[in-house]
Formats: sequence, structure tokens, C-alpha cells
Amino acid sequence: MSESIARMIDHSLLQPTLTEDQVRQGCELARRLEVASVCVQPWAIPLAAEVLSGSPVRVGTVVGFPQGANATATKVHEAELACQQGAVELDMVVNISKVLSEDWDYVARDIAAVVQTAHRFGAITKVIFENDFLPSDDFKIKLCHICEEIGAEYVKTSTGFGFVKQPDGSYRYRGATEHDVILMRKTCSPRVKIKAAGGIRTYEQAVRFRDLGVDRIGASATQQILEQEAQALRSGQS
Repeated sequence: MSESIARMIDHSLLQPTLTEDQVRQGCELARRLEVASVCVQPWAIPLAAEVLSGSPVRVGTVVGFPQGANATATKVHEAELACQQGAVELDMVVNISKVLSEDWDYVARDIAAVVQTAHRFGAITKVIFENDFLPSDDFKIKLCHICEEIGAEYVKTSTGFGFVKQPDGSYRYRGATEHDVILMRKTCSPRVKIKAAGGIRTYEQAVRFRDLGVDRIGASATQQILEQEAQALRSGQS
């Protein structure tokens, strides 16, 4: 029997409306379920480190979130402070404007600065592309190559907050897609891992992404996914 999907999940606690009590409860849930990590807002790192102390659940946070528009120096400061406060996994957003402008030297320096800072503290970096904003696969392929050259540990599909304005004026996002995961897995060597995030709410989706080569899954519907896994195990469907 394969390992529980729990060990692939980064439990997302990034909604801006979460209260301190809700973040604490989310971290306690992550501890009980023994997921891979929590991903909290930067202010909540000390809280997460306190709740998760002595558990196998790693403390993660975000850098330049959600738009990636922070100056590189700001991202470096965010990364340093996060690591000093107990984060060991950093999910950073690329500078999307610079990606779309194809200023690849800037993009590479921006990512490298955060990756190098993380490495000084023994932390890992997951680089978020925000694929909903990218007009073609060429951008995703180029970003994969940059991340590999720089030494980032993960490439990641989405923030989960990359809403795109539609012709009718509404805002929607796709998040993680099979197409993007297949492309990213094909483009990167096995050294670079893949994190799928955005819109993953069922055990069936999680298993499908795992089968496509994903190593981590970002999800806020963690409890629902793992309840569905338990049900599948009872019925012999996993």
C-alpha cells in the first residue's frame, strides 16, 4: 500500500481573513494529520513553530506573496526573517511583470537571491510561477530552466490566488492543471521537485497529481482530502 497522501500535503493557511485562533487550529489539525508542512502567512511563523514543535510537520511560509512584485531586497529580507523565526520551507512568487516582460536576467537574479538566502539557513525554496498569468508554455519552460540552474528545490504551479479577469468581468483561476504538471515534470530533471497548488480539493485529484510526478500538494481542503482517502481505503479503492 502506498504512503498516505498526507505526507505530500502542504496545509495552506494563507487566506487573509484567518484569525489567530483559526491559524492555531489549522496548525493543530496539520499536526494531528501529520502532513508534510503548513504554509502560513509570514506573521504566523512563530505561532506555527510553537504549535508544531516536536512534530514531523515542517513550518513553511510565503515570500513576495501573492503577486511577486516586491523588490528583490524586500524578498531577501522576508526570507531571512522567516528562517530566523523558524520557517524551513519558503514558497516564493516570481516577479510576474518581469517574466511577462521576458527580462530573464532580472527574474533569475530575483529567484537566486531568495534561494541563496534559504540555503544559508538550511531551508528549501519552492518557486511559484502563477501559470494562470502566463500566456504560453514557453514562459513555464524558461522558468523551469532558470530554477534548475539556480538550485531551487521545487517549482510550483500557482498561489491559489491568481485570479484572472474574464470577458464578463468576473475573476476566476484554474490553479494546478494536469497539462502544466506534465510540462513542468518533463522539463525539469528529477532533482527538481514539483508542487501542485490551486483548486485541489479531492483525494482523487491528489492521487492523479501524484501519479503525474508531483511531490507536494498545496491544499486548504486537507481534512476533506484525507477523509476521502480513509473512505477509499475502507472500500479498497486506493
